[in-house]
Amino acid sequence: MDRQLVVMAKAPRLGRVKTRLAREIGNVAALAFFRRTCGDLLRRVAPDPRWQTVLALTPDRAVHETGVWPAGVPRIAQGAGDLGDRMGRLFRDLPRGPVVIVGGDIPGITRDHIARAFAALSRADTVLGPAEDGGYWLVGMKRFPRVTEIFEDVRWSSEHTLADTKANIERAGLTLALADTLNDVDTGADYRRWTEAERQKRQ
Repeated sequence: MDRQLVVMAKAPRLGRVKTRLAREIGNVAALAFFRRTCGDLLRRVAPDPRWQTVLALTPDRAVHETGVWPAGVPRIAQGAGDLGDRMGRLFRDLPRGPVVIVGGDIPGITRDHIARAFAALSRADTVLGPAEDGGYWLVGMKRFPRVTEIFEDVRWSSEHTLADTKANIERAGLTLALADTLNDVDTGADYRRWTEAERQKRQ
């Protein structure tokens, strides 16, 4: 059964991406951050032969846009509903095999992070990658022998997101592995730390 990595992303439109970050650094800078982060992520992970990378986009019509995303990465629509609805649909509808889902706007994701998450699914039913703000940057599921609903009543974009999902996994009788902890860039302080780290890399 083939491993599938899903990168979830919004169409890169001014005022529609990284809206929380944009309130502090402005829409133009937030859009530039999103485009760079998502593009760099796809260029890092998509060529890896250990998994098939799929780009899941919202709004759905974004799958037909050209010249925005790296060539050669299959695109699918996320569909309607909140984040849990959309991730649940991906887990249910993709071809057989373990699936790992990540956001397209997490700058720290490496191929090693993804490989370790898939390795975790060889010993656990699910895997979560915690974020320091109480959410998570990665969720994966073995999906065998069945796909189980794990997103019901999750309080999204809050400090409870990880805990709510873990509680659902436990109630469903599934085993859970934890991946590495990474940080999202959602605030001006996050953005300043990221830009400083990028500056030091170039020195």
